[in-house]
Amino acid sequence: MQISTQWPPDTFYNASDPYLTTPTRYLLASSGFRLATVNSVSEPPRLSSAAFPPCHFRSLSKIPALSDMSVSVLSVVSRFFDEYVSSTPQRLKLLDAYLLYILLTGALQFLYCLLVGTFPFNSFLSGFISSVGSFILGVCLRIQINPQNKSDFQGISPERAFADFLFANTILHLVVINFIG
Repeated sequence: MQISTQWPPDTFYNASDPYLTTPTRYLLASSGFRLATVNSVSEPPRLSSAAFPPCHFRSLSKIPALSDMSVSVLSVVSRFFDEYVSSTPQRLKLLDAYLLYILLTGALQFLYCLLVGTFPFNSFLSGFISSVGSFILGVCLRIQINPQNKSDFQGISPERAFADFLFANTILHLVVINFIG
């Protein structure tokens, strides 16, 4: 049996490999890879059909591409977080926490709608519109008070941007309360 160093799509993976979780099995199957049961390393994979081309067996734990990719993703995320903590002003961090809260509120309302239903449809729609509108207004405020965007908003001070945010939120919630009925 010849073992190549490439990643061919006709490779079989041991179905009893502990690294082969259900999402990984699905990913391999949807990418054209096949799973085979192997009792020992010297035994070739047992196939259910003879229509498959000849191939070799490789364990998922010996695939360097997946582990290298996960390490690189983790390094990118950790670098992003470190730069965010060190270079983002406190005002923007507070606004980001508010945006996360609004986003989670809208997601929970939508999940509730999917699980329970939309019996008082106006109430669901009002709450969801309030969440989406508040999130959009918060993103607009974040863009306006970000020091890196100062050249784009030369005539608008952070206090003026916050006043516009409060005024637009007041109008938004008057419309939402009116829509509830």
